[in-house]
Amino acid sequence: MDREPPFILNDFLPYQLAVVAERVSRQFARHYREMFGLSRAEWRVVAHLSQQSEVSVREIAARAELDKSKVSRAVARLEAQGYVSKRASPTDRRLVVLALTGKGKEMIRALTPIVQRYQEEVLRDLGSDADGFRRALKRLMEELPQDG
Repeated sequence: MDREPPFILNDFLPYQLAVVAERVSRQFARHYREMFGLSRAEWRVVAHLSQQSEVSVREIAARAELDKSKVSRAVARLEAQGYVSKRASPTDRRLVVLALTGKGKEMIRALTPIVQRYQEEVLRDLGSDADGFRRALKRLMEELPQDG
């Protein structure tokens, strides 16, 4: 009689990735929450805006794997705090384009050394496996479809 191997959740790669991502995100969140009072969604918005001068809500939602409504709420809070500005897109008036304000750019400058130190800690924890792990993650990010 053929017996199927048991399903072991802790050995299931998608579960492992989700748990590790949650732990890393939660641990890093302490820094931007304590310094600037940001939520995770707000951090993800400003982090994406720091990579491009102007980005639409739709683009951030897709890139950050967040619901558009969650991005919109985060943007509203960031705008109220003076970190983000928004305006209608010059090419498509239906789209809202976001940008970091001077205050938002200052926040990113203050967080950059903390971001770099945190990443160095995580990579140090991985030791000699760090390069292979990063290559594997990059490959998964490139090969897995964004829309599931």
